Amino acid sequence: MIERCAWAGEDAENVRYHDEEWGRPVTDDNRLFEKLCLEGFQSGLSWLTVLKKRPQFRKQFKNFDIPKVARMTEADIERLLQDPGIIRHRGKIVSTINNANRALELQNEFGSLAAYIWRFEPDEMAAPEKRGGIESETEASRALSRDLRKRGWTFVGPTTVYAFMQAIGLVNDHYSHCFARAECAGERKTLKRPG
Repeated sequence: MIERCAWAGEDAENVRYHDEEWGRPVTDDNRLFEKLCLEGFQSGLSWLTVLKKRPQFRKQFKNFDIPKVARMTEADIERLLQDPGIIRHRGKIVSTINNANRALELQNEFGSLAAYIWRFEPDEMAAPEKRGGIESETEASRALSRDLRKRGWTFVGPTTVYAFMQAIGLVNDHYSHCFARAECAGERKTLKRPG
């Protein structure tokens, strides 16, 4: 029997996300942008809700292509607010467009969003043993959150940012017994850090 993190549950989509995506290093700018935006949309909701709506989010936000999202207008916001296939929260929709513009600024300054994000990679931590063994925020997530907000990003509090860091493999928070921990560790070991 395959051992997984308890949060993977039994929903097939969530299990696939746990097994194939969560904790695996991401260096593609559009995927990083997508994950950070979706973590913001998830705030106050379950991740499974966001995951099930992700295909429609991708359609409506132009596959999270940063320049395309940055050009979205008030008319796009009004259209998105009518779509039950996404989370219809005006503040989070507006934030996504704002953050796309801020991401363009980071690309100009650092060469890529990935080069900026991976500067905040913390030292390797011990594997969590159980559900309570994972923090909801860390010094690294507080530092990244603080810097993003200073640069004009919104919906990027330290808890949201830590969930993002876990999702993109900036940290490896798979439980010690989880089969994916070793796989993610191997991918992180061979990863060529951006920048």
